[in-house]
Amino acid sequence: MFSELKFPVPWGHVAAKAWGPSEGYPVLCLHGWLDNANTFDKLIPLLPKGCYYVAMDFSGHGLSSHRPAGSPYHFLDYVSDVRRVTAALQWRRFTLMGHSMGGSVAGMFCFLYPELVDKLILLESLGFLLAPEDTEVWLKSERMAIDTLLSLEAKQQTPKARSREAALQRLLEANRHLTAEGGAILLQRGATETPAGLVYNRDMRVHTQSRESFTVEQCVKILRKVQDRILIILAQDGLLVLEKIDSYNHFMKLLRQELESTLKEQIQLVEVPGSHFVHLNEPEVVSGIIGNFLTAQNTRARL
Repeated sequence: MFSELKFPVPWGHVAAKAWGPSEGYPVLCLHGWLDNANTFDKLIPLLPKGCYYVAMDFSGHGLSSHRPAGSPYHFLDYVSDVRRVTAALQWRRFTLMGHSMGGSVAGMFCFLYPELVDKLILLESLGFLLAPEDTEVWLKSERMAIDTLLSLEAKQQTPKARSREAALQRLLEANRHLTAEGGAILLQRGATETPAGLVYNRDMRVHTQSRESFTVEQCVKILRKVQDRILIILAQDGLLVLEKIDSYNHFMKLLRQELESTLKEQIQLVEVPGSHFVHLNEPEVVSGIIGNFLTAQNTRARL
């Protein structure tokens, strides 16, 4: 069983759900882009019972408040969401577990607040948002984020209502890695029932997200300074398999190769069968690996 949590913030609240004893070892779980805390519903019940797991909804996702009118969604804003929640929980030391974009948020938080993080678990993530090799591509993406925000503000459209079946179908069409069961679980927290039908909870402005990105050299340099133990789980049919990474994500391929060749002592990198949502679709594939990592003693000395 889980309990619902709500953390006040200046623009409303950040919602979360928690499993386990509140006095247990703290683990904060971060979902991916456009998802919500329900992404961990099937995994957490399979993990060690002595931990206190809190899965939060980022602002503009799930049951959390949308950011104020006129505000874009900067990547660092998600990092600040994490700091607000952990400060409210009065956690002095904890583990971060993030899926996809949540892994990048977890990685950035770990680099900014290394004294707070004991272990880092990345699911289908390498912990960074990487800079495109072509500066023009980056500039174009930043301009598009601003133009999209202004366009959404000008339209001020009422969120579209759909039948439960249509809402689920649209979610599955947008993500080939989701099963119908997994999609239904995300929809439970990701949409609200109205007289006209289901309306997605997510703020459309999350599509305007601005990102803080790094080169491969910067990534490796930062990772070398992290004193925590890191577990990276990648799915064989996921988004980060070497032979399937396209030329646009060339930096991602280089980063993975660097992680495997230069940071072996610090990082445990495991490939498992499954897709990008393996933790939701087939949680038993990863639960044992994560459980062993959580319960293992931290042998690295901290500087």
